[in-house]
Amino acid sequence: MAKKNAVAEVTGTSSRAKKATSDYGAGSIQVLEGLEAVRKRPGMYIGSTDERGLHHLVYEVVDNSVDEAMAGHATRIVVIIHPDNSIEVSDDGRGVPVGKHSTGKDALEVVHTVLHAGGKFGGGGYKVSGGLHGVGVSVVNALSIKLRVESARDGYVWSQEYSRGVPTTKVVKVSPSGTRRGTTTRFLPDPEMFETTEYSFETLANRLRESAYLNKGLWLTLIDKRADREATFYFQGGIVSFVRHLNRKRKVTHDRPVYIEGVEGTTSVEVALQYQSDSWSETLLAYANNINTVDGGTHVTGFRAALTSALNDWGRKNGAMKESDPNLTGEDVREGLTAIISVKLVDPQFEGQTKAKLGTAAVKGIVQTLVNKRLTQFLEENPADGREVIRQSLNAARGREAARKAKELVMRKGALEGSALPGKLADCQERDPAKSELYIVEGESAGGSAKQGRDRRFQAIFPLRGKLLNVEKARIDKILGSDNIRTLITALGAGIQDASMEDGNGKFDLAKIRYHRIIIMTDADVDGAHIRTLLLTFFYRYMPAVIEAGFLYIAQPPLYRISTGKETKYAGNEKDRDLAIASFKTKNVSVQRFKGLGEMNAEQLWETAMNPENRVFLQARIEDAAVANEVFEMLMGERVEPRRDFIKAEARKVQNLDV
Repeated sequence: MAKKNAVAEVTGTSSRAKKATSDYGAGSIQVLEGLEAVRKRPGMYIGSTDERGLHHLVYEVVDNSVDEAMAGHATRIVVIIHPDNSIEVSDDGRGVPVGKHSTGKDALEVVHTVLHAGGKFGGGGYKVSGGLHGVGVSVVNALSIKLRVESARDGYVWSQEYSRGVPTTKVVKVSPSGTRRGTTTRFLPDPEMFETTEYSFETLANRLRESAYLNKGLWLTLIDKRADREATFYFQGGIVSFVRHLNRKRKVTHDRPVYIEGVEGTTSVEVALQYQSDSWSETLLAYANNINTVDGGTHVTGFRAALTSALNDWGRKNGAMKESDPNLTGEDVREGLTAIISVKLVDPQFEGQTKAKLGTAAVKGIVQTLVNKRLTQFLEENPADGREVIRQSLNAARGREAARKAKELVMRKGALEGSALPGKLADCQERDPAKSELYIVEGESAGGSAKQGRDRRFQAIFPLRGKLLNVEKARIDKILGSDNIRTLITALGAGIQDASMEDGNGKFDLAKIRYHRIIIMTDADVDGAHIRTLLLTFFYRYMPAVIEAGFLYIAQPPLYRISTGKETKYAGNEKDRDLAIASFKTKNVSVQRFKGLGEMNAEQLWETAMNPENRVFLQARIEDAAVANEVFEMLMGERVEPRRDFIKAEARKVQNLDV
């Protein structure tokens, strides 16, 4: 009988498959004309349609202007946020070409309406460029209600207007250009395409500041006409100023950053580095043609190899290292290092569409040779600074060896060994990580309510006992010795990212992660905020791939329960509480303020923070790696002074608001 049923099932499936195949013919093939593909799948071109995607539109237009600056034709870029949230970007470059193109259309129209069209493919328009896919301004055009471009060149100002990527006017000659030159683009994002069309001044300012650091001598101005704000960025020191900015609240080992620059053929290299003595972490930001290569690449490999060999060779030669001292490793010489690497090259090869990793093989040798030579020269000219860096690196080596021995002891006790899950974990039944989620809950009491209220099919609960260790102030042996952290690592199942753990356990493998939604759920008070911050610090330092993959969330449990007996509403703040009270239109309203998750019963916790139909999450994201690193160091690091200054400044802001 079982066999017959199985055969019948297969036969039925085959029949359905044949029908589906017959429906899939030549008529099923859809051809998207012009920029329709962009509007159909915007995420393929700008990453997402949330705030990140919205701001990416500005970056695409600004990057075109920056390319003009890198080519030596522009010195100033102005970005204006208008009251209607339209964006205007202007530069003093050469202007977009006009005139009849081989397609029969005007070149200005081709650039703005055809994907993969621009001056960055034939080799004549730009030798060095960040936007090599040629989809930038045409994608912005497709995703805008309206866009107007003006090009000042050849003695005149030329313009054309578009709506959702379609020209609404011809290319027209507006007026003589006089002294004006360059391109001005103004666009209004399409609310049908984006979750929000509200631009953030701070987000755009951070991006423009970074561009100014990477292009010394370039003026970038951001004007916000919504709130009468303006910021101008200009750094004659370039990436040296960038390093000073990153280290401005740190105790540095040597006052003057090391600056290295050189040109080999068509490739130019800039490196700035400075050591800090009050932090164990490394801050290394790498760029290729102004693109932040967050996953490194050949330029980073060359730099790291040169740094290790130059310090070892100079240290041996000048007696800064004893004969009994082992050679310094890469991890030793990078402890406390702040470095910026910027290379500009023709036809860069990136690994993947995201341009997160540079793959051009020749760059490794160019960077390694240049850095080795110039860093050795710096050490010869500044022996006192060199000896201090060597001393700091030797201390790092000794500390790392002590950590390795302590870690081995911890590992022998079973820190990460075996497949047994920790007893405190209440796991879910689902085994597909994409359908599973883990709640990291503050306290045993809240953990108990969460376990009772959860949907055990796909929701797992991990209760924390007490506060998590501050990993910003601890070495790996102490981190692995923490019961909370050790069991959390085991529960997640993907290992931990740490360069000193070379036995395989230090290699974080995202493919092995057991949950694709990891939710931090803490009390809505000061202690809860602190625990949340400690957890975020741990994930940022030792599991950054979890954040980059979009797997880390923060639950938003309510502060207030407002009830009339028959109907109940919840509120996360005082404003929503008052609105809820007013909505009942009765005086018989009961208001309960939850002091913590433990005060909520299982049903309330499920209804407000765990039910997928009602709950609200915040997704943890890394918008700016440099800013994120700085914030974690300031708030969680060893030094008290930067943290105290920050608290004072924020307190003054609050006082001013109260007034």
